[in-house]
Amino acid sequence: MNPAAPLGNFLTRQFASSDEWESFVERFRRGQQPLPQAWADLFGPLRSGTVDDLVVVGQVGQSLDGRVATATGHSKFINCPAGIEHLHRLRALVDVVVVGVGTALADNPQLTVRQVAGPQPARAVIDPKGRLGADAKLFADDGVRRLLITVDGAIATPPPGVEIITLPAEDGTIAPAAIVAALAGAGMRRILIEGGADTVSRFIAARCLDRLHVNVAPVMLGAGGPGIDLPPIDRADQARRMQVRVHKIEDDVLFDCDLSDQRIAIGAAKKST
Repeated sequence: MNPAAPLGNFLTRQFASSDEWESFVERFRRGQQPLPQAWADLFGPLRSGTVDDLVVVGQVGQSLDGRVATATGHSKFINCPAGIEHLHRLRALVDVVVVGVGTALADNPQLTVRQVAGPQPARAVIDPKGRLGADAKLFADDGVRRLLITVDGAIATPPPGVEIITLPAEDGTIAPAAIVAALAGAGMRRILIEGGADTVSRFIAARCLDRLHVNVAPVMLGAGGPGIDLPPIDRADQARRMQVRVHKIEDDVLFDCDLSDQRIAIGAAKKST
C-alpha cells in the first residue's frame, strides 16, 4: 500500500481560485507539461492510461457505514460541498460521464461542471430497456455530445441529436467492457463511471476500472443502498489489497484506489479524422 497523501483541506488549499483550476485543466489536457506535484498526486493518474490508451475511473460518494442513500432512497447530500466540487472537477478532466438508468431516473442529474470552471464532458446513460424519457436533464441540448447506450432491438426514443449506441446484452445487462470499447470507438479516451452504485460495482467486478475514487462522509445512515456491492468471497484473507492514497477534502476523506493492475485491456480511443 502506498503511503497516504498528507491530510489537509486538499481542494480548498490547492485551488484557491477558479482561474487556477482552469489553468490546471488546460495543462492537464495538453498532456505535455508536468503537473504541480500537489495536484499530480490526485489527478495525475487520470492523465494517461497504463494498461492501454484509455483511462476509466469510477466515483462513489458514501457514508462512513458504506451507504449511498437512506433506506427511503434519499441521498442529497451525503458528501460535503467540497466533496461535490471534487466530483465536478473529475467531470472537467474526462471526455464522457456515464451513469446507469436507475440513477438517471432517481436523481435526474445534469452531469455538468457547473460547480467549477472547465469544459463540459459528453454525457452517456446506460439504458438497456429505453426507460429514460426524452425530457431527462442529461439529454438537454446544450452543445455537448449526448449518448444513449442500449441493447439491440430496444425501443428508445431520445430527443434529436442524441447518439444511440446499441450493444448485445446478456440477461438484460450490457457487459462493461463492451460499453468502454464502444465509448472508445466514439472517441472517448477518459471515461468517468459516476453511478449509481450498481453500475460502478459492475465495472469493478468486470475489471474495467483503472482508478476508483471513494469519497467518505463522516455520517452514518444505518441502512440503505451500499456504495459498492460485489460478488462475495469465502475468507477475508482472499480479498485483494490495492494501492491507495488518501486525501482530506474538508469534512470528507477521499480514497483514491489504484485498480490498474487488474484492469483488462480494452483498446484505444478512435481518433477524429
